[in-house]
Amino acid sequence: MSDEESETADEQEHELTVEPLRERLESVEAALEDAETESDLDEVEAALTDLETDVEAADLDEEDEDEPLEDDLDALATDLEDARGPYAEDVVAEIDDAKGEIAETRWTEQGESELVDVVETFVADVNEVLGTNLTVADGNGEDTVARLTATLENAGAAVEEADLDPDDDADEIAALLEATEALVNGIDDAQAWEDLSVRQQLRAQGYYDVLEHVKDYPPEWHALKVHEKQHNVDMILLALETFDSDFMEEHALEALERMGPEEALEPMLQRATRRDQDAITIIGKIGVADEEVVETLVDYVDNDSNPLLQKVTFKALGEIGDEDAVQPLADQLVAENGEIRSAAARALGLIGDTRAISPLADVLEEDDDDTARASAAWALNRIGTEDALEALLEYDDDRAYLVQAEAEKAGPALEPTV
Repeated sequence: MSDEESETADEQEHELTVEPLRERLESVEAALEDAETESDLDEVEAALTDLETDVEAADLDEEDEDEPLEDDLDALATDLEDARGPYAEDVVAEIDDAKGEIAETRWTEQGESELVDVVETFVADVNEVLGTNLTVADGNGEDTVARLTATLENAGAAVEEADLDPDDDADEIAALLEATEALVNGIDDAQAWEDLSVRQQLRAQGYYDVLEHVKDYPPEWHALKVHEKQHNVDMILLALETFDSDFMEEHALEALERMGPEEALEPMLQRATRRDQDAITIIGKIGVADEEVVETLVDYVDNDSNPLLQKVTFKALGEIGDEDAVQPLADQLVAENGEIRSAAARALGLIGDTRAISPLADVLEEDDDDTARASAAWALNRIGTEDALEALLEYDDDRAYLVQAEAEKAGPALEPTV
């Protein structure tokens, strides 16, 4: 190695020790403090990047440093980031966030009115800064939220089209950010639906309009009973969804069970997918042979880990009366649990499909549980065809009174009418 090469190597090695590296750090810090333009900051960033590379390559003993260089570099990088901007892109991003907040929130009527004022003020500020002629979008059949989000979309586009320079147009960008901050604060202050109490929400939706006076306490219960009497299914479903009360939930579900309204089918199906037995009972009372409903309930037929769910499901399927449930229910006639066999038999009787005659007759002949046998006899009577009734006739002196009683009904039913 020549003397010149050796001298250069010594200098590089010297530069990668703590003292010269820290001197360079201080120089970059001073440059950052003096920077006035984005171009100046770009030069600071380039110097900082070179310094970070050299610090990483240096074999420094951190134990000899009171403050590790890496920590100071991280702090300087943060300061550099803070020194940049603001940019027009920051304004557009804030506008987009405000637009999303308006679109995704449910507002009260008062809140929508407050939002209109806030957005109108923001648009006026943007017009003043950029010299534009933005206005709040006209109704044209659209709701308030759609109008306001369209307006903010236009404002964001106007800021982008202005092509503001972070150095030359710093004052304009700062003014726009101030206007955007006021916009965000105004949106936060506007009355959202979730700001209302439960009673305020229900009152706004007319839940209490049926009350001339409060006869039963709480008034929500009294209103519920009036809504049931008037068959206001939407209000009963509203109460069910809104109240965080076991008491009101119980009474709302009982009302729906008594009414069996088809309008409740979809919300009850949603509950049924969570194995809600009350909802399944109501679905049975509704009695609509919807394909999705039947498929959901059939999935629970073989759930022998939950006999209560099975029995509720069997009855609901029986009341619905869809033929797709016949075979799954017939399979349960040989279940280990006698109560399950009995419930399956009754469900098959409710459906009335003749394919169930043979397996029901087998229950009568072979089952040791007289309750299950009595249910099979009842089901055969319910099906009521000649084959079903003939299968019953031989049991008119059966050991079980209920089976005998069902068999005695079959004889007259088979006698020809004159």
